[in-house]
Amino acid sequence: MKRIETIASMIFGAVFLLLSVLVSAETVLRKFFSMSLQGADELGGYALAVGGTLAFSLALLGRTHIRIDLFHELLPRKMQTGLNWLSAVLMAAFAATLCWTTFKVIGETRDYGSTAATPWATPLIYPQGVWFASIATFALVSAGFALRATWLLFSGNHDTLNTEFHPKGVSEEVKEELEDFEHRSQAPDESRHEARDAASAQNRTQAPLKTAGVTGTAGAAK
Repeated sequence: MKRIETIASMIFGAVFLLLSVLVSAETVLRKFFSMSLQGADELGGYALAVGGTLAFSLALLGRTHIRIDLFHELLPRKMQTGLNWLSAVLMAAFAATLCWTTFKVIGETRDYGSTAATPWATPLIYPQGVWFASIATFALVSAGFALRATWLLFSGNHDTLNTEFHPKGVSEEVKEELEDFEHRSQAPDESRHEARDAASAQNRTQAPLKTAGVTGTAGAAK
């Protein structure tokens, strides 16, 4: 799960890094050359729409959606279980409503043949289709979480349900950050160790060849 979050976050960051480069180029061209790429604003809107909805799924996977947990830890265990299950179900219901509303918007766009009010006049069915796919992904992920929470509730695995669906507290976030920092700090050391081991292995491989070369030369000299 953590690996999926990391890969998706890298893609998410790459998209907005490219967008920032495009916006910077647009600004420089307008300022010094009185020119425009005629599409930076439009692409920025599409990137924000798709990236924002993809972030819904990432936040759900990482349990980083905001929940007011001021009194959550003070409640009885069974009540915590019920609230954690209810949060998963309500999130799935919200995602399904969002998905249905987006589907209706796309239907209207298709019926009217709507295009973007920009020089490109892009048919909106295409960017909205990607937008809908992002929201549908969020709906599927949240539905899977709701089904798992429901199964854990009715099978009596309340401890597992609370572990997987409880609000992420400050202590847990600090622990994850420390573990991530430790992993990043160990990565250069591991790379150096691997390089050193590879060099040692190469030296061990070349040593017999060098010895054989020296012996052969000496024999030829005799």
